[in-house]
Amino acid sequence: MSYETVIFERRGAVAEIALNRPRALNAFDATMHRELYDALGRAAEDEEVRALLLRGEGRAFSSGADLKDEGVRGEDGSLADLGDYLRRTYSRTVLLIASMEKPVVAALGGVVYGAGVGIALSCDLRVAAEDARISVAFVNIGLMPDAGTTFFLPRVVGLGRAMELSLLGDEIGAEEAARIGLVNRVVPAERLLEEARSLSERLAAMPTRALGETRRALRRSFESGLEEALEREAEGQSRCGRTRDFEEGVQAFFERRDPRFTGR
Repeated sequence: MSYETVIFERRGAVAEIALNRPRALNAFDATMHRELYDALGRAAEDEEVRALLLRGEGRAFSSGADLKDEGVRGEDGSLADLGDYLRRTYSRTVLLIASMEKPVVAALGGVVYGAGVGIALSCDLRVAAEDARISVAFVNIGLMPDAGTTFFLPRVVGLGRAMELSLLGDEIGAEEAARIGLVNRVVPAERLLEEARSLSERLAAMPTRALGETRRALRRSFESGLEEALEREAEGQSRCGRTRDFEEGVQAFFERRDPRFTGR
């Protein structure tokens, strides 16, 4: 299946999805919302896909919402109900990424603004190019953060830094983003795709069920007490213990060799 605003490519066990509106700095219009959701769904359902890589074409990961798009504006040019807009666009995409059984890596180059930050934060790991420029930005146009930003940002960088980034709307560079934990790694721009692909391929070669249970438990840990967390660990470990990957891992341990996981 071909798309207008998204590039979808299978690279071995990795599904690579690129936002492809480079002239608009990969701002989201109605078509991109629809196509990204479809591409993510394809990757989630494909049993051969064991990790995802999300990136942007051109000079940006994403500059957020396209404020000229018909989905944001009514027929008279006025802004539509933005709550309804969010429910049918970013909200369902963020939920799909966060609930996926497979790890998702975001490659962040150039502009990462507004809802682009929320999409990046919904991924599990973020690799940034040295030229990345990141801004929550919403307050600069009289809006509050969306696309999951108010949920993920304080969990990733802490409440104090989340307040600062959200209330002031200042831009930060890749090194500062790494210092506060917003991104995991910073690499030269020319190595961004190479590094992100290498990380995605590494995750794709790991025990998929164990990764899925881990990401689910960690994401839910902020909303539960210790007893609930312990029970979640027990339930998840029970499922992991029934996989072929667990059998392979144990056998490889005793045979003193690297395990060969299959995601089964």
